[in-house]
Amino acid sequence: MQSLDRILDRFEKVSAIPRGTKQESQIRQWLRDWATELGLANQVDSVGNLVIYVPASPGFEGRPPLILQGHLDMVWQKTPDSDHDFTRDPIRVLRDSDWLKADRTTLGADNGIAIALMMALAEEATASHPPLELLLTVEEEVGIGGADFLDPELLTAKTLINLDSEEDGVFTVGCAGGGSVLIHLPVTWESASPDMEFFLLKVSGLQGGHSGGDINKQRANANKVLARTLDFIQVKVPLQLAALKGGSARNAIPRDAQAAFACPKGQSAVCREQVERFAETLASEYSKTEASLALSVEQANSSERIVSLVDSQTAVRLLLALPNGVAEMSAEVEGFVETSSNVGVVELLEDGLHVISNHRSSVSSRLEEINRRVEAIAQFAGAQTSRTKIYAPWQPDLDSPLLKKCEAVYEAQFGHQPEVHLTHGGLECGIISDRCGGLDTISLGPTILNPHSPDERLYIPSVANVWQLLTALLAAE
Repeated sequence: MQSLDRILDRFEKVSAIPRGTKQESQIRQWLRDWATELGLANQVDSVGNLVIYVPASPGFEGRPPLILQGHLDMVWQKTPDSDHDFTRDPIRVLRDSDWLKADRTTLGADNGIAIALMMALAEEATASHPPLELLLTVEEEVGIGGADFLDPELLTAKTLINLDSEEDGVFTVGCAGGGSVLIHLPVTWESASPDMEFFLLKVSGLQGGHSGGDINKQRANANKVLARTLDFIQVKVPLQLAALKGGSARNAIPRDAQAAFACPKGQSAVCREQVERFAETLASEYSKTEASLALSVEQANSSERIVSLVDSQTAVRLLLALPNGVAEMSAEVEGFVETSSNVGVVELLEDGLHVISNHRSSVSSRLEEINRRVEAIAQFAGAQTSRTKIYAPWQPDLDSPLLKKCEAVYEAQFGHQPEVHLTHGGLECGIISDRCGGLDTISLGPTILNPHSPDERLYIPSVANVWQLLTALLAAE
C-alpha cells in the first residue's frame, strides 16, 4: 500500500469511531489496541491523554526523542436536514476529486488527519526517525482541557511537532489564548393569553466556520442575526419568547438559530412585515459573504407558557448587546486578528436563558478585557456569569532551532521558503510546553477548509506534502 493510500485508509477508520469532546474513550481504546498489536508501549494519564511510544528506526537510536502531537476529539456539527447521530454513526467520508468531505457533517480532519499520519509513520517500515512519542490529547475543542492536565512524566522529549495546523506550506509558531464566559439570565414564565398568536422565526443557510480561523471573514453569526431580528420586531410589536436555541459549539460560528414567540393577534401582520423588511436589510448586508442566508417566519403551535414581556425584552437586548466578531487587529503583525469573540451557543431553558460567549486574544490583558466587558454587559442585564478555564497565548520564538530546521528541510524538499505565521485559533503547543518545563515547538498540517462546519474539506495533495515533509524532517540531522 502506498503511503498516501495508507494515511487515507487510516483516516477513514478513525472517522468510523465516534470521538466528540469528552467522549474520546472509544477512539483511545481503539488506538491502544492498535498499538498493542504493533508491539508499541502506550500509557494514559489521569485525564485520558494517550502517549504511544515508537522505537527509533535502525541507526537512529542515539537521536533525541521527538513528540508528534494531535488531539483525539472533534467538533460535532451537521446541517439541519442531516439525521446523523454523532454518538454512534460513523462519519461518512466522501471523495470529491482532490478533496475529502463528509455527508452533511463535520469531516473531523481537525484533528483526525493527525491521528492517521501518526499511525502511518508507526507502520512505515522504511521510514527513518528518532524515538517518537505520539501524544494524543483529549478535550482540545472545549478550552484545551486535556493538555491543561497532561502528566509530564509520560514524556521525555524536548521537541514537539503539533499536527493541528490547517494550511500546507505554513509553519505556525504562536497562537491566541482563549476561554469562555457562561451567562445565565433568569426569566419569569407566565401563562399565555388566548389572544396571542405564535410564530417560529428561523435563521438558516449560513456558512458558519471556526471561531478562530474564520472570525475575520465577515460571516454572519446566526445567534446575533436572530437577536437583531427579534429586536427589530419588538420595536413595533411586543413579543414574548416561548423558545430560543442557536449554535451547538462554543468555538464554531453558529449556522442556524430559531425562536418561538407570541405577539397580540391584532399585530401579527405588523410582525410579519418587520421580518420581511429586516430580511431585505440582511440580504444587502451579507450579499458578498452569505448568499444563502435565509430568514423565515411561520405560524407556530401555541404554547401554554411564555416568558414575561419584560424578561423577553431583556433577553433579546442582552443577546443584541454582546460583542461578536473581531474586536482588535494586531498592532504588531499586519492583518492578524488580535482579539475576538463568538456568541457560540444560546438556549432558553426552564431556569432561564443560557449563553456561551467564547473569546480569543494573543494579548493576555486584552483577553481579560473582553471577558470583563461581556461579564459587565451580562450583569447589567441581571444575569449571572462564570468562566471556563482561560488558557494563555502561545508566544512565538522566531529563533527556535526547530523552526530553522523545518525551514531548511522544507526549502530542500519543495524549492521555496515556507510561510511562518501566528494563528488566531487555539493550539496546545504553549500549554504542553509549560507542562513539560519548556519545549521547542512548532505546528504544521495539511490544508483544511471550513473546519468546525459541515463544509469542512481536506485537500488530499496537501496530505502527501505533509507526509513528504515529516519523513524528511525525521530523517534529517
